[in-house]
Amino acid sequence: MGDFLAAIGLVLVIEGLVYGGFPQLAKRLGTEVQAMPENLLRIGGLASIALGVFVVWLVRG
Repeated sequence: MGDFLAAIGLVLVIEGLVYGGFPQLAKRLGTEVQAMPENLLRIGGLASIALGVFVVWLVRG
């Protein structure tokens, strides 16, 4: 459970860096995401999940 909470914390740090450090970039990315087709977002999300699982598997052994 501790690893899960640490991972959530890291996600929040990374998102905070984008919103706090580069608010114009965050707005532009939000606009671009809204214009993307749902299938492309779904494929990107599934690829991100697969990559994340692979990285965790690689690191945790």
